[in-house]
Amino acid sequence: MSALAAEHQALNMGQGFPGFAMDQSLIDRVHHYMSAGYNQYSPMAGVPALRDRVSQIIQAQHGHCYDPATEITITAGATQAIFTAISALVHEDDEVILFAPAYDCYAPAIELQGAKCVWMNLHWPDYQIEWDHFKKLINHKTRMVIINSPHNPSGRMMSHHDMEQLTHLLDGSDIVLLSDEVYEHLVFDDQTHCSASRYPGLRDRSLIVGSFGKTLHCTGWKTGYIAGPEKLMTEFRKVHQYNVFVANTPIQYAIADHLEDPNTYLGLSAFYQAKRDRFCDGLRDSAWNLMDCQGTYFQNLQYTNLSSTGDIEFAQHLTIAHKITAIPCSVFYPDHCDEQVLRFCFAKTDADIDKAIQLLNAIQP
Repeated sequence: MSALAAEHQALNMGQGFPGFAMDQSLIDRVHHYMSAGYNQYSPMAGVPALRDRVSQIIQAQHGHCYDPATEITITAGATQAIFTAISALVHEDDEVILFAPAYDCYAPAIELQGAKCVWMNLHWPDYQIEWDHFKKLINHKTRMVIINSPHNPSGRMMSHHDMEQLTHLLDGSDIVLLSDEVYEHLVFDDQTHCSASRYPGLRDRSLIVGSFGKTLHCTGWKTGYIAGPEKLMTEFRKVHQYNVFVANTPIQYAIADHLEDPNTYLGLSAFYQAKRDRFCDGLRDSAWNLMDCQGTYFQNLQYTNLSSTGDIEFAQHLTIAHKITAIPCSVFYPDHCDEQVLRFCFAKTDADIDKAIQLLNAIQP
């Protein structure tokens, strides 16, 4: 879709990356460390100062202290953390339970291990998990469950009730939980992000993935982290050591300094909520159906009032005929479930958001 957007000079509201500049002071800090000679390998698990910072942030926000030495690893992006966790802990003939729609890196990593993806579809408009159904998917082959909250592409968040249900259903098993929390600081309407680290019955079996790229508007730097109990982190590092060995050294030092100010991440919810509200308020009187976006920087719109066309064809039509690009949500389902929903990224300048509103309001049945 991004290639199609470029070909037709369309406004790209599809691919999930910020369309505005990052903090210049962070760029300056990276330059400082490069100029000061911090350009060789860091320790395999990451720069100690950044691991310390991650531990402090998790403890302040969720009340649990991970040991920076043995329970936190800095990674070359969240996707690498996810791939490495699956490679380390999932083996041939294992089963992994996933919720669709799902970010597209999970299933390939599972299949490369010779394991089986066990899918549970969530649906418009609320994408709620039916826990009675989930319970039936668990068996002696279940090795891992993968959750993503706040959720890409729906913008839904797992509630306290959801996390309690998950705790109960995994109790007594040796199932590992991989919790993708890369949008942890993009939470709206005064809600609380229910991290797996908050729940004793989950955190002892969980690896939790975060992304500095999402938090600091620098997705191209590919720097993230993973946190979890030592017994799981030991296995993770056995693969991480030979997968990438280390993440970018000067960037790690710079991020550690930058995160010393809590406002760098505590202000994100208000910042992105203002963009979400601007986008949604501009479409309230349109023919589009809006989903309640609880977190992330994605807004799902259903177009049943505009067309009966499938979502891939309609997304292509929007790009070519109306010069605005979105992602069709059927591509996030293994069975290509098509509920005529498109995902729009509102991590854009206000000018681009206003232009998107104008283009979308102009579309008629």
